[in-house]
Amino acid sequence: MKNKIDKLNDKINSVESQLLAKNPPLGVRGKQTWRNIREYIFIAIGLFMYAGAWKGLLLPHKITGGGVTGIGALLYYATNIPISVSFFIINFILLVIAVRSVGWEFSLRTIYGVALITIYFAILPQAPLGTFVNADENFMACVLGGILMGTGIGIVFLSNGSSGGTDIIAKVVNKYRNVTLGRILLYCDVIIISSSYFLKFGSIETIVYGLTTLGISTVAVDMVINGVRQSVQFFIFSKEYEQIANRINLEVHRGVTILDGMGWYSKEPVKVITVIARKNESIKIFRIVKEIDPNAFISQSSAIGVYGEGFDVIKSK
Repeated sequence: MKNKIDKLNDKINSVESQLLAKNPPLGVRGKQTWRNIREYIFIAIGLFMYAGAWKGLLLPHKITGGGVTGIGALLYYATNIPISVSFFIINFILLVIAVRSVGWEFSLRTIYGVALITIYFAILPQAPLGTFVNADENFMACVLGGILMGTGIGIVFLSNGSSGGTDIIAKVVNKYRNVTLGRILLYCDVIIISSSYFLKFGSIETIVYGLTTLGISTVAVDMVINGVRQSVQFFIFSKEYEQIANRINLEVHRGVTILDGMGWYSKEPVKVITVIARKNESIKIFRIVKEIDPNAFISQSSAIGVYGEGFDVIKSK
């Protein structure tokens, strides 16, 4: 009889935890709302830096970068069509495809990002930063532009935002083909930058500057987001393990395993939550645990390689 009562209590506690995870208390909802607002603010700041790098350094020195902005830059160099116009038209077409293929969840923040960049490109004056760089110092312009652009995009990625463009292409292709997002983006950017060879009458120099900008911005992005592809493993000791596990499932979209353990000093049974996630997702997990149980004990360690659903594909070669 006692076992049946215990099982019933466990089921009741599980249902309560799921309800709390789906409908968190008012204070938690307020924090989540403020966090979303803050993310949108940081997306705006990051995209401002990205647009400023183009208008202030890259476009005045006729340097071609990657992405849809790179395509817009090529059209601007060849036809003088404002980059804001070409950027908006190309992204509008890609967004229609993304909404049909990927869904609104990815597209909403992308629409926000595309709208902001279009506005920034339209209102920012050209070459305010370029006044500090001599007209013949293209290398200095591509270095500074790459750092500023990569830092801005890194801030956007950290805030779960998107700049649109080839991000949309990568997301759609990744859904149907087993190709990583980074590789798709790299292929697209190299093709766009290499196209400048034909628009600038066979100038290898423009390709070198473009690839240099791409490399510097990529390093800057990695430095800002602190290794977005790295994986970490968590061991979380808490009496509120059910509520924590449910919120990690629902908000971080990561699988959770509950292990049975025993405190050797207290000789009391404990539940241990184990989670494997991306390193950039660790902030969300810490926030969830802190909101539910500030006294929880957490162990975080780096995972050299994680393979399977939601992570890297197992390869035999």
